[in-house]
Amino acid sequence: MLTTVWPLRQLRLTTERLVLRPPAEDELAVLAGLAAEGVHEPGEQPFLTAWTDLPPAERARHVMQQHWRHLGSWTQDDWELELGVFRDGEPLGLVGLMGSEFAVLREVKTWSWLGLRHQRQGYGTEARAALLHLAFDGLDAEAARTEVFQDNAGSQGVSRKLGYQPDGISRDVLHGKPVVSDRLRLTRADWLRAEHPKVEITGLTECRDWFAGPPADSPPTRLDGGAGCTPKPGSGWTVFVARSF
Repeated sequence: MLTTVWPLRQLRLTTERLVLRPPAEDELAVLAGLAAEGVHEPGEQPFLTAWTDLPPAERARHVMQQHWRHLGSWTQDDWELELGVFRDGEPLGLVGLMGSEFAVLREVKTWSWLGLRHQRQGYGTEARAALLHLAFDGLDAEAARTEVFQDNAGSQGVSRKLGYQPDGISRDVLHGKPVVSDRLRLTRADWLRAEHPKVEITGLTECRDWFAGPPADSPPTRLDGGAGCTPKPGSGWTVFVARSF
């Protein structure tokens, strides 16, 4: 019954070492605990929304609330897919793929974080490549975008390894000071020109129309049947997901 009402639960991306899929509630709690342990070295700040500065318990709660918010606010015109990253059943972190007016723009953004003890093992690159495979091969995206702080060497390396190209800069405010991010863009043509590890997608047929909204001149279609769940433009959630880690 759950997968009939919410077919996104069946979506799976499988790589050589990883499985990306929606986490169950108990797995989400484990992921929240992983975030509480740390997702970057002390003194670093890879995210524009400084959620990792929160105390451990609040950091864990933030991860769970964000996940539920993304589920509750899903519409065909404004969606954010959040998947757990698992190896042999062990949760390693979370990744996100988001689209706004995707039926018209055909562009996505990505974000990700891994628990500190799971970093520097190639999992971040492998998980991002799986997301991009879903975007380009599964959903026919035309471009993927991300924004990365200029001193975030890890994310910069992952993005450039996957073929992203410079697309300008953006300036924001963090802790009352200006910060500069590199905007990076990966086109469908560049993605298709390069070789990538094999990714198997399952469960997309049942939920593919959840990612493509109606024509631009049609009113938004809500999938939750309710009202009042659409995130406010310019909220911290949208700013956070534009960054990768």
